Amino acid sequence: MNDATQPIPVAAVPSADAPTLLVKIFGKDRPGITAGLFDTLAAFGVDVVDIEQVVTRGRMVLCALVTAPTAPGAEGELRATVHSWSESIKMQAEIISGIGDNRPRGEGRSHVTVLGHPLTAESTAAIAACITATGGNIDRIFRLAKYPVTAVEFAVSGADPQALRSALATEAAARGVDVAVVPAGLQRRAQRLVVMDVDSTVIQDEVIELFAAHAGCEAEVAEVTAAAMRGELDFEQSLHARVALLAGLDESVVDKVRAEVRLTKGARTLIRTLKRLGYQVGIVSGGFTQVTDDLKERLGLDFAAANTLEVVDGKFTGRVTGPIVDRAGKARLLRSFAEQAGVPLSQTVAIGDGANDLDMLNAAGLGVAFNAKPVVRQAADTAVNVPFLDTVLYLLGITREEVEAADALDGAPTESR
Repeated sequence: MNDATQPIPVAAVPSADAPTLLVKIFGKDRPGITAGLFDTLAAFGVDVVDIEQVVTRGRMVLCALVTAPTAPGAEGELRATVHSWSESIKMQAEIISGIGDNRPRGEGRSHVTVLGHPLTAESTAAIAACITATGGNIDRIFRLAKYPVTAVEFAVSGADPQALRSALATEAAARGVDVAVVPAGLQRRAQRLVVMDVDSTVIQDEVIELFAAHAGCEAEVAEVTAAAMRGELDFEQSLHARVALLAGLDESVVDKVRAEVRLTKGARTLIRTLKRLGYQVGIVSGGFTQVTDDLKERLGLDFAAANTLEVVDGKFTGRVTGPIVDRAGKARLLRSFAEQAGVPLSQTVAIGDGANDLDMLNAAGLGVAFNAKPVVRQAADTAVNVPFLDTVLYLLGITREEVEAADALDGAPTESR
């Protein structure tokens, strides 16, 4: 057997009850500290069990869990040497004796993302206390973004994700912050399908109102919409009633409406980033294909579905053609898109704001209520209540720095806020 095929020796894994030392170094950050610490420890022949390091505003905390040296008197010498070295570089050191590779983390593991605008100390304390009350332990905290909102992620263990989600939803609503709970695991890194509502989600407008403005029937459409909101009409009834008011409108108005549509801030960034990651992205709407087909092309979407306004001799007839995309229809389309994309429902994300999005939000692996009605916020897995659609990226563990770095590399324009 030649050298190229020699097996690589594997070091023995320290037993769970082997003595360890937790070496903590903290102070002003500068290059070379990490290398210096491990050069110092190398003289004692210790093995590295775990390392964590964080730098916040130029202040560094470096923790190294190492096996305790076995030679007589070596531990005392290690302590003295590390303290001497840290003082020489104007850092502080703390060394704690222990047993084993830290205490085991609890079984329930979750990523808890908190969005605040601003994120206050009071709301952070309340969220942390709520995690503790559900039996959870905060293992790590990491900032995902500092603008347009402050977004931080808590790695939590020891709490059931569903119980944690329920408890935090109530606390988040009381504190005016947005909180998402996603179970930890490989599925978070898998490619996904993201399906979004259109009106007041991907775009700022209600498409039926844009058409109604050209038909001179805005007030009548608003009255029907209000009746539907009061529960006097279901979605299909209200759709037919509103579309009937468009009868006789010239089809050429479609181009004008398309030009009037305003994308929600962050929509382009969200879609562009998801596509970079290999996600598939779709839209479903109770509005009309006359607009959603254009959005699909402009935004490079994989799927789009909506109702279609019937046109005869260049005029709207006041009717729609084909199956109605209503509350149940949106959930059905989510399942259809997932099947076409080869993605299990557990790996889908649905985003919407209205009651007709509820079935879709509940069917998806993660349902996000975006600036939604109270009933939708209460039913969804999580809610985002800031006017920036790309904040959904933080719920998926994607940082603002990563987004900006990718945009800069591709020369993509930064969206105004």
